[in-house]
Amino acid sequence: MRLDKYLSQATGLPRSLIKRQIKCKNVEVNGEICQDHGYKVVSGDEVLLEGQEVSNPGPKYLMLNKPEGTVCATEDAEHPTVIDLLELDNIRDLHPAGRLDIDTTGLVLITNDGQWSHRVTSPKHRCDKVYLVTTADPISENYTEAFASGIMLRNEDNPTLPATLDILSDTLARVTLHEGRYHQVKRMFAAMGNKVIALHREQIGAIALDDELEPGEFRFLTEEEAKSF
Repeated sequence: MRLDKYLSQATGLPRSLIKRQIKCKNVEVNGEICQDHGYKVVSGDEVLLEGQEVSNPGPKYLMLNKPEGTVCATEDAEHPTVIDLLELDNIRDLHPAGRLDIDTTGLVLITNDGQWSHRVTSPKHRCDKVYLVTTADPISENYTEAFASGIMLRNEDNPTLPATLDILSDTLARVTLHEGRYHQVKRMFAAMGNKVIALHREQIGAIALDDELEPGEFRFLTEEEAKSF
């Protein structure tokens, strides 16, 4: 990682201020003053800022139980964001890996690792996403076949990819998708003449939402969870 990015992530200071510190000879690497903000910091390097050691910030991987009314963004002028819910000293460069609508609840993955985030969201990886759906009207058996065959959505050129629908009760179902079109679950039910009144994401890939997390709470992923992407 570049020295200026390393220090910025570790301290939360803006990159412009870090570059100024480097230029003013306030940064040492392995016992020597370093004025190259593009220096590549590697494992084992000892980095000091104004005489104080700065530990490797490293990548962060978190899961959050998103409550209703929050948006999946790093900042928003009107609504609280998922990043606002994180009680961490350094949230700089963290971003949600994918999105949920403002009224949709459940699992959101958050990271500062852009490549990892891309693997989570890229359509070519066909990552399973599991949702619990509550509808306004009863869900009939013909929905299952329609979801498995693919549904033509309004203003789309191609039908959805095959999806799995498990009917749990008259108005409750679990849906597993392999793609992430705009408002896809809601639009699929709308195409069947029904309306989604509650939507909750339970799982992304091999990572399931921790049952112990209340809405608005988060935890870091385990090493095994993080390596699943």
